[in-house]
Amino acid sequence: MTIVKSWLSAVRLRTLPLSLSGIVVGSFLAYSNDFFNISILILSILTTVGFQVISNFANDYGDGVKGTDNEDRIGPVRALQSGAISPKQMLNAIKITGMVTLLIALLLIYVSFGKENIFYSVLFFLLGIGSIAAAVKYTVGKNAYGYAGFGDIFVFLFFGLLSVCGSYFLYVHSLDYTIFFPAFSVGLLSVGVLNLNNMRDRESDAKAGKNTLIVKIGAKSAKYYHYYILIAAFLFALLYVIIHYQSPWQFIFVLAFIPVFKHLFTVYKNKNAKELDPELKKLALSTFLFSVLFGLGQIL
Repeated sequence: MTIVKSWLSAVRLRTLPLSLSGIVVGSFLAYSNDFFNISILILSILTTVGFQVISNFANDYGDGVKGTDNEDRIGPVRALQSGAISPKQMLNAIKITGMVTLLIALLLIYVSFGKENIFYSVLFFLLGIGSIAAAVKYTVGKNAYGYAGFGDIFVFLFFGLLSVCGSYFLYVHSLDYTIFFPAFSVGLLSVGVLNLNNMRDRESDAKAGKNTLIVKIGAKSAKYYHYYILIAAFLFALLYVIIHYQSPWQFIFVLAFIPVFKHLFTVYKNKNAKELDPELKKLALSTFLFSVLFGLGQIL
């Protein structure tokens, strides 16, 4: 594997559509309320991609130096695990990506709030710092929250609430309580992807001392948890549409849940964790499809 391919592998391009799902929903909702700015959209996308790359690098680094990524792991071989990238190189990449992302976030904040809304500017700057810290602390350090079973909470907050509500607020500068419903949907679908990953890696994580929620509750409960969060994601989206109903087109998002419910049946039948690996991509892409269809449904 060449050094370029190794870095592209570490970036984990397949995770990017999932990370952008919340931005897509928030931007469509703002547009449906006659608020839109192409500069905010572009900078929001770049900032979110930056946060996701930091998270991927940090995850590779944290699991690599802790020895969690080993021969027992079912998923694809990671960059540090393969030896293609050294821990020092990965740590430097995290720092550089963090600084570049923070600069883009500052520009995004300025474009959105200008000089007039200092309070909002400071608030979103702190949220940006928090996002970077959360991305790194998932697996890095002695008190990495991903090793204590709190990853689901942070994914829900950052991929769902902050991504959807935060991006919407950048355009509109206010929030309606119903915006939280699609934010819950995106957050829960994102948690579903993490949960699926943890179901796949349950045995190797347990051996390595990575006490994810799934390691704590066991394989059987993990399946029920998976059913509940994905069904809840559907119901929250449905609730938003019912409250704001104007056109049958708003129900187009249901199409994205056809592969999601098919996926649930696959998980129900599954007895071999290795077979869950292909489902990760399917659920992540279904989440992105949901964000696009849900958003389009609000403006058609």
